[in-house]
Amino acid sequence: MAFAVSAGSLQAIQKPTARAPYSLRLSDDLSEDYAAIYRSQDAVRTVVDFLARNIAQLGLHSYRRLSDTDRERLTDHPLPQLLSRPNSRTTTFRLMRSLVADRGIYDAAYWLKIRENGAPALVRLPPKMVTALGDNWLHPAAFEVKGNRGKTVIPADRIIHFHGYSPTSETDGVSPIETLRRILAEAYAAGQMREQVLRNGARHSGYITRPQNSEWSDAAARRFKEGWRAQYQGQSATEAGGTPVLEDGMQFVPASQTAADLQYVEARKLTREEVAAAYHIPPPMVGLLDKATFSNIEEQHKMLYQDTLGPMLEEIQQELELQLLPEFDDVDGVYIEFNLAEKLRGSFEEQAAQLQTSVGAPYMTRNEARARANLPAVAGGDELVTPLNVLIGGQASPTDSAPDGQLSWRIPGSKALGPVRVKARPQQSHVAQMQRKLSDFFARQEQEVRSQLGAKSSAPWWDEERWENELAADLYALSAMMTVAVARRTAASIGLDPDDYDVDRTLAYQATVARSNARSINAVTRIQLETALDEAEEPLEQAAQVFEVAKTARAQQAGTTIATALAGWATVEAVEQLRGTRGAVKTWVTTSSNPRSSHAAMNGETVPLDSTFSNGARWPGDSAALDVEDIAGCECDVVITLE
Repeated sequence: MAFAVSAGSLQAIQKPTARAPYSLRLSDDLSEDYAAIYRSQDAVRTVVDFLARNIAQLGLHSYRRLSDTDRERLTDHPLPQLLSRPNSRTTTFRLMRSLVADRGIYDAAYWLKIRENGAPALVRLPPKMVTALGDNWLHPAAFEVKGNRGKTVIPADRIIHFHGYSPTSETDGVSPIETLRRILAEAYAAGQMREQVLRNGARHSGYITRPQNSEWSDAAARRFKEGWRAQYQGQSATEAGGTPVLEDGMQFVPASQTAADLQYVEARKLTREEVAAAYHIPPPMVGLLDKATFSNIEEQHKMLYQDTLGPMLEEIQQELELQLLPEFDDVDGVYIEFNLAEKLRGSFEEQAAQLQTSVGAPYMTRNEARARANLPAVAGGDELVTPLNVLIGGQASPTDSAPDGQLSWRIPGSKALGPVRVKARPQQSHVAQMQRKLSDFFARQEQEVRSQLGAKSSAPWWDEERWENELAADLYALSAMMTVAVARRTAASIGLDPDDYDVDRTLAYQATVARSNARSINAVTRIQLETALDEAEEPLEQAAQVFEVAKTARAQQAGTTIATALAGWATVEAVEQLRGTRGAVKTWVTTSSNPRSSHAAMNGETVPLDSTFSNGARWPGDSAALDVEDIAGCECDVVITLE
């Protein structure tokens, strides 16, 4: 068996390493401790507070593992009760915020286990007051807590000690502030320079020259110096801007660097960016929005809780389970977990749509909805209303019914209950698939284009035929799948057999549409690349910026546009193919909160099924009739009404 060396013999080979002082030298005449740097360096405070506040707002829950697939939330166990009320004067938010802030500033944090009115409690100890004691370099034997009125020694088992990694110690970490020593020193020097310039009235520094052969008595020189200092070197900013009077051929020679010369604003941004990088925080999260877009901010927000905060949350959970959980009885299968899912669920609209699609019916009663709006309950409001179309319709989502709550279903073979309405709207899964397909294509295209640009060969960096064929093939495969799904769903909704839909009849048309879309998308990419690369000093960087927008904003917009157009076409095609156009009309429905004025004016416009709307289109997103500017990002619906 390999386990042979004892812990006692191991700990004897080394003495504990002395902890480095919590201070940083910013200049030759100034050293500040980490706490003072947190107070005075705005970049450090911004980043540390961002981390601390975002972790502190997460709920910290306790669970008991019942099996590999089941668990129960604990609320009456002493562990969650302690974490929900650490002591009589401290909330969970403040205790957790101080824990993360201490880790961010000192890479160490300490909680003291005490009893308050006979019940367990937790109290934060400022790291600057605590020093590890003992000859064991693997873990401290005790901790000394020192204040301005004395000191006390506390056994190690009464302290919960959080710390990061250190190359030379097992009992301390290395603060990120120490790693940022040079960056913070430069930021301090730049701040001092700017303050001095403004204090001197923002006037230029320089020196005065005079002709070498001219006579200048000591009295005249002294009089000139005293007059110059009195007039132009005072400390009041109101003395700035005067006109100097020079004597005997003197000249004033400027010799200074201004804040603009030293790129002061850029240096401030760089400091915050470097500090954010040291704490693994995406720049847009701390106000650096130079390269931010709506899409990449949304993705970086998800990355924040997965990649930035995730490791720190896991560390806190494990430390509490190791150092706090054994203090209680009945801990079999008990563990702690931050409620990270609460921050990743998306907006209320996204959550509501996902839940409704998952259950296939409304998931709230009327009284539950009224309670959220602070309205009183009504009689009969506790029953869950299930629309008729969901009860027997077999649709993918209850939101696929007709607008205004009108009936959009009838049972095959039964007498019609009224007009049948079918809404042409793409499924969200189809939109997401189309967006991912385009984003993947742009990524593949970027790799090839940047490779050609980097090679600097005579071969052209843009292969138009290749990209048109590849994207057309991608779009065709996905379009065929999507239109067949929409058409069959439409057939079922009007009481016809979905298997009667003739797929082969539509494939040639889909191939033509896919190639047309591929040609348009690639043309936009090529034009944007040519514009960016024209006289560009760094062509690879310029190309990367073009494709970054393409993979995010353009992929999302084009994916939505194409999916909307395909849903409109497939719905109209299914009705015409399986039922005919007699007695059928279609209505343009504007759904966006900020639609184009032309689309808003068409809202509610109704025409025969085999006719075109007033803008010449047969359905929203009809690329054969509308310009690109008129279909980009269009989310309008078409509703077909059948007698």
